[in-house]
Amino acid sequence: MIQNEIAISVQKLTKSYKNVRVLEGVGFEVKTGSIFAMLGSNGAGKTTIVKILTTLLKHDRGTAIVNGFDVASNPEKVRQSISLTGQFAAVDEILTGRENLIMIAKLRHLKNPHKVADELLNRFVLTDAANRRVSTYSGGMRRRLDIAMSLVGKSPIVFLDEPTTGLDPEARIEVWNFIKELAGNGTTVFLTTQYLDEAEQLADRISILHKGTIIVNGTLAELKKLCPPAKIEYIEKQPTLEDIFLAVVAKKEEN
Repeated sequence: MIQNEIAISVQKLTKSYKNVRVLEGVGFEVKTGSIFAMLGSNGAGKTTIVKILTTLLKHDRGTAIVNGFDVASNPEKVRQSISLTGQFAAVDEILTGRENLIMIAKLRHLKNPHKVADELLNRFVLTDAANRRVSTYSGGMRRRLDIAMSLVGKSPIVFLDEPTTGLDPEARIEVWNFIKELAGNGTTVFLTTQYLDEAEQLADRISILHKGTIIVNGTLAELKKLCPPAKIEYIEKQPTLEDIFLAVVAKKEEN
C-alpha cells in the first residue's frame, strides 16, 4: 500500500454556532510525517477545527479528509487512524497511572498492555507515581499521563490541542522531544498552541487562525519574509515568530 503524501486535507471548512460564524472557508494541508502547528488567540476557532477533524463535531460546509477518509462520511475509519489529547486532562482519577494506561492499551487490543504502560510511564517520568491514584497527581503529572494515554497504540496521526499548558519548563521540553521523535518515526502531528516558541521550535508548517479564517500559512522561513527586513545595528536581529504573529494579525485588523 502506498502511503498518502497528505495526511490531512481541509477545504472551505465552515462552521457556525446558531447565528455566530466560527469558521469561514478554512483550508490547509498537512504532509504525512510532519508537525503542523496552528496558532491563534482564544476564540479563534482552533479547538473547533480539532473537534471537526477528530469527528467530535460536524461541520456545516466544506470537506475534511484525515488519513484518506472523509470525516463526515467515514468517521469510524478516521477514529481508527488518530489519537487526541484535548485541552483538559481526560484521565480516570480513581485508577492509578499504570491502570489508566493498561485500560487504554486493552481498549486498543494491544498484545502486551502492561509492557506498553511501563514504557510510557518511563518515557514521561511517571514510574515513581505509577501505582498511585491519579487523584493524588499534580496538574503537570496529570497532563503528562494524558499525553501518554493518547500515544498508546502508535496512531499514524496525533492531534495535540495545547498539550503543554500547565507544564513546567523541564516537562515542556520533554514533551517537545517526544513530539519530534514521533514525527521522526513517521507520525503526523497536528498541534495547536498558545506558545509561539513552541511552534517555532517544533513545526514544519505554521498556520495563524484569526476570527475563524487562516490569514497566514507557511514554513517559518516563509513567514519571516512577511516582516520588514531585519534592522542591522550592531548585529542583525531576525524576527521571531511572536513578531510575525503580531504583525500579520495587526495587518489583518487594519484591512
